[in-house]
Amino acid sequence: MYKLLLCWRYLRTRWIALASIISVTLGVATMIVVNSVMAGFSHEMQTRIHGILSDLVFESHSLSGFQDPQWHMDEIRRAAGGDIVGMTPTVAVPAMLNFQVRGQWVTRQIMFIGIDEATHAQVSDFGRYLQHPGNRTQLSFDLREGGYDTVDSQSETTTPTRPALEGAGWQHRRMRVERERVWREKLEADRRASEAALPVAAGGSAGPARSIDQQVDAVLAATTGDEPPVASPAADAAAATRADPFRQARPEEGTRMDPAKEQFTGIVPGIGLASFRDSSGIDRFLVLPGDDVKVTFPTAGTPPKAVSDSFTIVDYYESKMSEYDSNFVFVPLATLQRMRGMIDPQTGLASVNSIQIKLRDGADLDVVRDKLRKVFPADLYAVATWRDKQGPLLAAVDMEMSVLNILLFLIIAVAGFGILAIFFMIVVEKTRDIGILKSLGAGASGIAGIFLGYGLFLGLVGAGAGLALGLAIAWNINSIRVGVEWLTGQRVFDPSIYYFHRIPSIVDPFTVAWIIVGAVGIAVASSVLPALRAAGLHPVEALRHD
Repeated sequence: MYKLLLCWRYLRTRWIALASIISVTLGVATMIVVNSVMAGFSHEMQTRIHGILSDLVFESHSLSGFQDPQWHMDEIRRAAGGDIVGMTPTVAVPAMLNFQVRGQWVTRQIMFIGIDEATHAQVSDFGRYLQHPGNRTQLSFDLREGGYDTVDSQSETTTPTRPALEGAGWQHRRMRVERERVWREKLEADRRASEAALPVAAGGSAGPARSIDQQVDAVLAATTGDEPPVASPAADAAAATRADPFRQARPEEGTRMDPAKEQFTGIVPGIGLASFRDSSGIDRFLVLPGDDVKVTFPTAGTPPKAVSDSFTIVDYYESKMSEYDSNFVFVPLATLQRMRGMIDPQTGLASVNSIQIKLRDGADLDVVRDKLRKVFPADLYAVATWRDKQGPLLAAVDMEMSVLNILLFLIIAVAGFGILAIFFMIVVEKTRDIGILKSLGAGASGIAGIFLGYGLFLGLVGAGAGLALGLAIAWNINSIRVGVEWLTGQRVFDPSIYYFHRIPSIVDPFTVAWIIVGAVGIAVASSVLPALRAAGLHPVEALRHD
């Protein structure tokens, strides 16, 4: 009992030990927060990577792909049918996306992905990343009659951050077509009036008249906020080579379509390709569902040739990973196969360059992957799990977490050296008291127990305070981030760098437990040497000078 009483007395009266307690507290809190944030990053990253890649990816080494995907899927089922829940064929090819903003062409490098709208959402989380509720239920590449989300469906906030999407869809498309028609009629009327009123001098000429298309080019730029170009022969020549988006979207004579009632093939681009967030937190869109864009991509022939076509945006894809949202564009599989020449004209068999495979819950991905690798030759096909596809990225996250844990654990080790120094000082200061206790019958183990218990108390108090502080920060880290940004006026967390729009945090009880045990263990271990020295003191020697 006397050991506990002395430990408690020293803990309350020896304020020098407060420094060690604070060091342990800060070390434990920092490790809990860092591990929680890193675990959140890792989990979110894996979830979103897995959501787009499915469990297994069966693909060709060539962009030309392989023929008859149905035969391949049948063989895959024959090899590992008991573990397979669903499959869907895809075609992925690098491409260039072009659209016009305020009279200027914008070009983006993209990955153009052909998917089967009936089955793709069954093997991945693709559906829940779309902006129209109907498309989240069942994807359609037909333009919707409004109803797009003005509030981020994946965010906890209920404040509309995308007001531009309220009028997206057919309403926006009809408005654009009508605006173009009105301007064309106005320009035609102005041209006829100017020609009728234009005096022509004898032997003179009024110069070349600007075409309606050239004038529409200038007026459409003016309607978006740009100044109309100055009329000059050089400007006319330049305008003749530059077409407005409506003009490019119109097919050649003989196949004219009514853009107010018809659309081109629908595509679903990543939201990062055509939007940005302003300082007030509102998403601004460069183009909306209902607008037409052009995509240029290579054919499947040898050598490949560049082909391009017009497409209509029908929705946006938002996975919250900027790498995907600013790169992926989805299109109907059959359309991309036809445009790239991936359908054999003699047999009618189509080609794809990958098959996405979803496995049942609990299935071992590596085992199924190895089964398929035995069936399909490695020089023709590549079979990989979603972890294999992103192995370097996930390994880098794990390595970063390990290195951070080692570095942060040194903070607690510093606290341990502080405890060691304090205890040696106490042994020197309390030599007389130790001699009295021994002369009264206290054994060496009892004296050692006092210092070991004192070290245990310091570790428990410091670790307990660190646990409370660390959990409080980890659970409220986004509120703290908002407060720091408001206080400093600087962005603490940039989604374009860190992938996500909020700081993810996951508190793992097992990780917290080993942090607490490690901190207490360091505190107790630091008290061992002083305890042994105190236990080894002889009572006569301890009292010789008193």
